[in-house]
Amino acid sequence: KKVMYYYDDDVGNYHYGSGHPMKPHRMRMAHSLLKTYDVLDSLNVVNYDPNSNVEEHFSRFHTEDYIDFLRTVNPENQPLLSDLFVGFNMGEDCPVFDGLYDFCKIYTHGSLMAATYLNDQQSQIAVNWSGGLHHAKQQEASGFCYINDCVLAILELLRCHHRVLYLDIDIHHGDGVEEAFYITDRVMTCSFHKYGNYFPDTGHFTDCGYGKGDGYAVNFPL
Repeated sequence: KKVMYYYDDDVGNYHYGSGHPMKPHRMRMAHSLLKTYDVLDSLNVVNYDPNSNVEEHFSRFHTEDYIDFLRTVNPENQPLLSDLFVGFNMGEDCPVFDGLYDFCKIYTHGSLMAATYLNDQQSQIAVNWSGGLHHAKQQEASGFCYINDCVLAILELLRCHHRVLYLDIDIHHGDGVEEAFYITDRVMTCSFHKYGNYFPDTGHFTDCGYGKGDGYAVNFPL
């Protein structure tokens, strides 16, 4: 079976702002390399469907007031909504930019499609360069992340699988995903990350889950 590969031509157009380290354009560069080396011919390329029901999945983890805020806020009206910024943790790390909500829909759609392809056994491997925004919390943005596509993809996988192993090898601790499943034994979160005076300052090896989830959060602070 071919590897499912998700890509949207517009994803590289979004811009967090001058000087911000998060640069969606890098996904376009990675895609260009695959195209240049004729790798795409060996992949099952899936594109974003603007008519998808991706927004309906947001509320499976995130609160309605937070979703509504992301849907509504834009660079023009943000002064009118600035009193909500602290509560939703918006600011320098998680700025408001043109097309923010559409960006969330695009990258989350890719992770949900990946989970769907795995569930339906259409692919054994699925790739979404634009996903992995693992810091977003239930009611707030964090660490450049707004909608936690990892959590939503895991919830989709749990529809067909009794248990899911989430392996996170980003340099930062996968705190948003760990927090979401901290008290369940259906998801084991395993994170390898830099630790010690480094964002988000979580993920000590003693953090191992709670209640039914005891032992199902595994951390390798490096």
